[in-house]
Amino acid sequence: MKLQRTTWFLLGLALFLGGFVYVYEIQGKPQREAIEAKQKQIFTFPEKEIKELTIERAEQTLKFERTQDDRKPWLMKQPEEVSVNDGVISFLLNLLAKEQSDRSFTVSSDRVSQYGLDKPLATITILLENGKKHQLILGKPDFQDKFIYALTEPQTNNKQKLEVILVSKNFQYAIEREIEEWKQKEENTQPSNIEGNR
Repeated sequence: MKLQRTTWFLLGLALFLGGFVYVYEIQGKPQREAIEAKQKQIFTFPEKEIKELTIERAEQTLKFERTQDDRKPWLMKQPEEVSVNDGVISFLLNLLAKEQSDRSFTVSSDRVSQYGLDKPLATITILLENGKKHQLILGKPDFQDKFIYALTEPQTNNKQKLEVILVSKNFQYAIEREIEEWKQKEENTQPSNIEGNR
């Protein structure tokens, strides 16, 4: 009789543990992955909330503003006032809103020069529709040249310790462009000379 009780107890325990593992691994996995992805995300605002972008590079500063015109949604304000190439600006906006950091680590503020953050590749300042500002400082590439060292929201970081993150090199490709690449190409609206051969 004792053997049966032990057997039933072990069977019940096995079913309970099996159910727990099923719920935790199968049912909870998508939720855990979503939480992890959110935690790795560089910024948490949606792309449509970005109102202005300023890119400060060593050689120049670029400033962009969102317009109300659906055909020309972005305008460069500095160094020239021109319409912006939609594909080029969309690439950067998508990175800012959706890109995740590969990993992060904490360093003392006196070591930022090791990561190129004292003389950054670029500083991107983002102004949202609600008036909040965010910042991303891009340093130098890591030793494998796969990622870039970066700081987010440096003004809110502890002065003694800074959290450095590794971001995709796509950020470097997105901002290291000649001015002409940022500009919207003007369409030729003049009619062609069809009667020129007559």
